[in-house]
Amino acid sequence: MATFSAAHLACAFGILGNMVSFLVYLAPMPTFYRIYKKKSTEGFQSIPYSVALFSAMLYLYYAHLKKNVIILVTINSVGCAIETIYLTLFVIYATREAKVHVVLSPMKVIRTSSVEFMPLSLSFFLTLCAVMWFFYGFLIKDYYIAAPNILGFAFGIMQMVLYANYRENKKPLVLPEAYDVKEVTVTVIQVNGSQENQLADCNACTKAINGP
Repeated sequence: MATFSAAHLACAFGILGNMVSFLVYLAPMPTFYRIYKKKSTEGFQSIPYSVALFSAMLYLYYAHLKKNVIILVTINSVGCAIETIYLTLFVIYATREAKVHVVLSPMKVIRTSSVEFMPLSLSFFLTLCAVMWFFYGFLIKDYYIAAPNILGFAFGIMQMVLYANYRENKKPLVLPEAYDVKEVTVTVIQVNGSQENQLADCNACTKAINGP
């Protein structure tokens, strides 16, 4: 009967970690397809992708220091390339306000009581990825790899709990960006010596409330 040593298990978790990490990098693709189609970043935030890029760069540097850690080099090289593409698209289509005011995704979920801008697939794969890399680092006794993924697991679980709590509210009630509430004005006209309120533009009012 074949037996598995710690080295074999570490290799297995490392390969699984690479596979799941690749899925993590691909998870935001529907988000950026939506951004590309609408030519707007809407309520999405850039900080998860900035953090992912910074994390991949740090792991690449760590792999360089450790020498020949091919498992870390491959996936984090791919991660740097993919996250750079995401951030480039974000900068192209982001509004000035979105570029200046960067808010964490979980904070936005709590503030708006909506998970529209926090995809469940990303949270799930982030959690699974943290598990794989924790066991990889633990089995090779490299706690610089294992320890950060304890936090990664905790944050992933927190995001999924938030999703479960607010999953019914995927569409926050907001006015469309194309219409300004100030455009819905009320004019005062004189009718037989008395004042009556009349909407200046009924169509603009209807669109501002119900959307296009």
